Amino acid sequence: MKVAILAGGAGSRLGEETDVGPKPMVEIGEHPILWHILRHYAYYGFNEFVVAVGHKGERIKRYLADYYTDQHNLRIHVASGDVSIYERDLAENWVVDVIDTGRDTETGGRVRRLAPYLGDETFMLTFGDAVSDLDLDALLALHRSEGRIATVTAVHPPPRFGELRLERDQVVEFSEKPMESGWILGGYMIMDPGVFEYISGDEEPLSPEPMQRLVKDGQLTVYRHTGFWHGIDAMRDKVLLEQLWNGGSPPWRIWE
Repeated sequence: MKVAILAGGAGSRLGEETDVGPKPMVEIGEHPILWHILRHYAYYGFNEFVVAVGHKGERIKRYLADYYTDQHNLRIHVASGDVSIYERDLAENWVVDVIDTGRDTETGGRVRRLAPYLGDETFMLTFGDAVSDLDLDALLALHRSEGRIATVTAVHPPPRFGELRLERDQVVEFSEKPMESGWILGGYMIMDPGVFEYISGDEEPLSPEPMQRLVKDGQLTVYRHTGFWHGIDAMRDKVLLEQLWNGGSPPWRIWE
C-alpha cells in the first residue's frame, strides 16, 4: 500500500524556517519533519511513498536524491569527479515518488493530482507537518472493517484546526469552526480511489468541502487516537518538539 504525503505548503507562520524551504523540511533534531513521518510509516512496513510538493519542492527533491550519499562516507576524486561510497548499508528501504503538484494548488487538488501515481488501490494519506505515535495497523484494520471510502484520524490537541463531531465510528459533522467535541482532523488518513470524485479541482482544499461531502454520503469513518500527536503550525510547536527530541525519549520515535 502506498502512502501519499502532502508536502507543498509554505508554513508562513514558521517565519525564516520556511523562507529557505517547504514546511516538511523544518528540522526536529537533525532531521526534517518529513524524515520523521517516513520513519513512522516504514516502521509498520509501508515503504512506498508519493510526496506531493509545491512550495520550494526542489528542497525535498534534493534531500531525498542526496539521502543515500549523505548517510555514508565517501571517497571523492576531485580531478575526475568520481565518487565512491565506502559502506553500502542503509536501513531506510524507501521508494519515493516526488511529484510537483503546483505551487498554489490546494490540498484537495494535490490529492487529485496524485491519482495517476497511486493507482486503483487503497492508499494512506497524511500531511507533512505532524508527528504521532499512531498505531497504523489499527487504523488500517478499522478502515477495512468499516468499508467506507475514507477513514480519518481524530486527535485531541488545542482546537486550532477543523473539528470533527463523531457518533460511534462515523464522522457526522466536519467544521472549520471550533465545536464542543474537542476532536480535530489529525491527518493519518486512509482513502479508497473513490475519494477523487469528491474533490472538484486544484482550487479546493481537502477540508472542509470534500470532507463534508463524504459525511453527507455516510462515507467517512473515524479512528480516535488518544495517544501523542502534535502538528507544527508555529515556532512554539517546533520548540516543543525539539525539546522532546533532545530529551532523549520523544513519544513519536516508535521505531527505536
